[in-house]
Amino acid sequence: MTAAHDVLGDVLKKAQAAGATAADALLVDSASVSIMRRMGKPESVTRSEECEIGLRVFVGKRQALVSSSDKSPDTLKEMAERAVAMAKAAPEDPYAGIAAEELLARSVPDMDLHDGTELSVDGMNDLADAAESAALGVKGVTNSDGAECTTGSETVWYAASNGFSNGYASSDFSLVVSVIAGSGTAMETDYSYDSTCYLSDLKAPEDIGRDAGERAVKSLNPKKGTTKQVPVVFDRRVAGSLIGSLSSAASGGAVARGTTLLKDKMGKPVCAPHITIIDDPFIKRGPRSRPFDGEGILPQKRAVIDKGVLTGWFLDLSSARQLGLQSTGNAVRGVSSQPVARPANFTLQPGDVPPEDLIADIKEGFFVTRLMGSGGNIVTGDYSRGAAGFWIENGKITHPVSEMTIAGNFADMWMNMIPANDLEILTGIDAPTLMLTGMTVAGA
Repeated sequence: MTAAHDVLGDVLKKAQAAGATAADALLVDSASVSIMRRMGKPESVTRSEECEIGLRVFVGKRQALVSSSDKSPDTLKEMAERAVAMAKAAPEDPYAGIAAEELLARSVPDMDLHDGTELSVDGMNDLADAAESAALGVKGVTNSDGAECTTGSETVWYAASNGFSNGYASSDFSLVVSVIAGSGTAMETDYSYDSTCYLSDLKAPEDIGRDAGERAVKSLNPKKGTTKQVPVVFDRRVAGSLIGSLSSAASGGAVARGTTLLKDKMGKPVCAPHITIIDDPFIKRGPRSRPFDGEGILPQKRAVIDKGVLTGWFLDLSSARQLGLQSTGNAVRGVSSQPVARPANFTLQPGDVPPEDLIADIKEGFFVTRLMGSGGNIVTGDYSRGAAGFWIENGKITHPVSEMTIAGNFADMWMNMIPANDLEILTGIDAPTLMLTGMTVAGA
């Protein structure tokens, strides 16, 4: 990582020599390999390697951003000069600027995000074949869409003219399999997957495959439901989408623009009192853990929703300045994009009962396992999405249903969430199985 430190130090010096009053730079060096197998045979093998630098310069309150994949001194000099020339022609932004020195992360915690394990293509093939074979071994599975195994590593280094310079490395191993059950016009497809920082933490490929096969078979011969208001239970695989929408609505940028239904809800209840949602950037081997944010600020572990009450926004420097607040260390950025505020590992804390106990008291309801489309508006709260899953009758899952629509309003939905105890941190935006009362469901 010393090389990254030196390269960014050089480009920052060149930017200041060209007339920048302040500057920051980001270097992202990544590599990934992906293999696709189907019916035990190779479908594709791809490898990607990329190293890019993004430079952001300020001339007073004017700013510009440029990026390049060439690290040669001449290119860096040209890049710095071009960025300064662009900034001089840009409009003033009263909220622009890098972090003050007192806000910078002075110590960088180790979250154990990088696994030095090398997984060969043969090893990746073995994982994919094992997952697909297990899925095809489930009675009722008739075909396969294939299994894909991907490995990747990334080094991120951030430096700024305020003196900050640090970086970290992360790795990723993922395995996904998708299969088809049934035949003719009565076919259904489903999938299962896992993704981890360390290869040793990846679920057994046989377990991933069996889960995919069983999900597909259970979905066979779906019926179409009728239009009515019933409790809706979101499988944990899709429940995270509900709090993902909440995190978007709690973005400082949306609050500053007034484009969120949560803009006036600071310190007020937005969920039921039994709901706590924590943003934690420091989870060991977490999917979205980070030791500092995209502006060099130490992030915070905090309850964004504490016993139902919204305690704060996700803030980067710009949105914090607009709102007269301090950054929460939630800035993320790419080499060619400005920082924006996003959560780290955002998790709705689990309840005390298993999912089957949530379902046990439902006379009639809908257990959602798949969602289609986006369908949520964080300005008005209106929510409508296509869905598939299973019908619930007298506390039991009875038969699959498809071509359904579920509708409601986020303000009501967040207030009526009841969590099960099966939280799994997998994507970085995670929730346990959730029951929501009184949603509208409609058949096609």
